[in-house]
Amino acid sequence: MLGIQILGFVAAILTTVCWLPQALKTLRTKDTKSLSLVTQSVFAAGVGLWLVYGILVGNAPIIFANSVTFVLVVLILAMKLRYG
Repeated sequence: MLGIQILGFVAAILTTVCWLPQALKTLRTKDTKSLSLVTQSVFAAGVGLWLVYGILVGNAPIIFANSVTFVLVVLILAMKLRYG
């Protein structure tokens, strides 16, 4: 069981960290022209639902990954809405 949790956390870290460069670049440059508003919105909604699911089933890797990813994606979405 511990091996499965570790696998989940490794997957969570890898899929979450991939959004960090985009969020940092967007914050630094405020350039959001190449980002799709629809894609960011749908992705944020999906990640939010995964977070709720993780909370409901009590799965720590899902909660961790989607909490961090949700913050990053919403931050990017907010920048997209503000700077277009």
